[in-house]
Amino acid sequence: MSGNLYLRIDARVREHSDRCCWSVPGRRNWSWAEVGAAAARNAAALHAAGVRAGDRVLVQVEKSAEALLLYLGCLRAGAVFIPLNTAYTASELEHFLRDAEPRLLVCDPAKSSLLAPLAQRCGVARVETLAADGSGSWSIAVAERGEDASESPIAACGRDDLASIVYTSGTTGRSKGAMLSHRNLESNADALIECWQFRDDDVLLHALPVYHVHGIFVAMHCAMLAGARTILLPKFDVDAVLALLPTSTVFMGVPTFYTRLLADARFDRAAAARVRVFISGSAPLLPATFAEFEQRTGHRILERYGMSEAGIIASNPLHGGRMAGTVGFLLPGVAARVADDAGAELPRGEPGVLEIQGPGVIRGYWRLPERTTMDFRHDGFFITGDLATMDAEGRVAIVGRARDLIISGGFNVYPREIELAIDALPGVDESAVIGVPHPDFGEAVVAVVVPLADHVLDEASLVISLQDRLARFKQPKRVFVVDALPRNAMAKVQKAMLREQYRGAFAPPPSP
Repeated sequence: MSGNLYLRIDARVREHSDRCCWSVPGRRNWSWAEVGAAAARNAAALHAAGVRAGDRVLVQVEKSAEALLLYLGCLRAGAVFIPLNTAYTASELEHFLRDAEPRLLVCDPAKSSLLAPLAQRCGVARVETLAADGSGSWSIAVAERGEDASESPIAACGRDDLASIVYTSGTTGRSKGAMLSHRNLESNADALIECWQFRDDDVLLHALPVYHVHGIFVAMHCAMLAGARTILLPKFDVDAVLALLPTSTVFMGVPTFYTRLLADARFDRAAAARVRVFISGSAPLLPATFAEFEQRTGHRILERYGMSEAGIIASNPLHGGRMAGTVGFLLPGVAARVADDAGAELPRGEPGVLEIQGPGVIRGYWRLPERTTMDFRHDGFFITGDLATMDAEGRVAIVGRARDLIISGGFNVYPREIELAIDALPGVDESAVIGVPHPDFGEAVVAVVVPLADHVLDEASLVISLQDRLARFKQPKRVFVVDALPRNAMAKVQKAMLREQYRGAFAPPPSP
């Protein structure tokens, strides 16, 4: 029996054929039958373009229903879908083209004149275009496929066959391609549907990008495999979200979405009354945001934790206590341990590197066997690189990235602990703590702080405020006040950029 994930989606298409599957405000509604037929035409167009099962399709386009239909077409055809951040430049794109060796590149029409010659130099057989409004050469190719395309067979795939390659953000070097199988994607979606109790009468308000695991594999898979309706917004917009929340039951976002909603006086209990769960991920949620959100709306945001290499790993419970600053409990089927550098499990409550095992975890990185070997223990546990603690109940808290651990004067310093202390100070909006070279301590703790609007902060007062809150070795030796922290497209703070920017903070002055 085929393990193609699309078979599960096709079952929903047949079950709910006349019901609304996707709503695109200002454009159109798509019934389940229309989505299924369009996915089949996309699969037929892929076949006509020379794409066969196992071939890679690299996609860098703006969010649209048509972009999601291309993904469904790839699933149906057994092709390997590779979504790319729309912010990547042509020079960055060259790495992905050469590494993935796609059969087909689909890009924004505005970029085709630049990317088509690059793709040709990289040996890509075909380039098509797809715009945010659904126009482009790819839509023409899809339209040329007849209605009988829906009768063509769904490609037979093994459950461990590749469904997608997702490139990591590359903040510490060249991006790596995480190889996600049909089993990885299906098992993670099933676990989330169970934990978050997705139903076919849910309405998901979708404001996330679809080039990222959060938007396409978490949000869309949960909705489609549960048979729920999705409202597709092109991007997060406060006015649009506030207008549509009263018709929605589920909202997923990154912390920035929630802080922007809270900054708008219209966002209150009435606006959030119909939503049964607000879910946050992709970056840490500040306890202050968690508390303010609850006070304003009566809802406790459900924070979860995941990564490209494993989908969602842990989640706060849908029912029961949700604790600010933690990511909750392991999903069904996931095993985990907090370990030392050698992989030995540490006592509960002690910080270490989180290592995981389960059906959602990738088997390895695309064409990087050495890196795959490096990131997996001999017993199959994947080394996430995230520093975490796990309490006696099994509740997980992420305290930082292993690469972000600061060793100052021989003491281990966990940036997240210091950031929480700083963020609790009056006038502070957010902070990032990094380690930079220091002539005496090896590394010194440095804080980069963003003030709230209309607040003035200075280094001296912040340092004094922390003296009674943190042990001396944890206290920042320098504090820099800035207007904003550098972030990537998924709102994650780019600490590598901060380390580079402030690496000379304790360097001796140049000789005259």
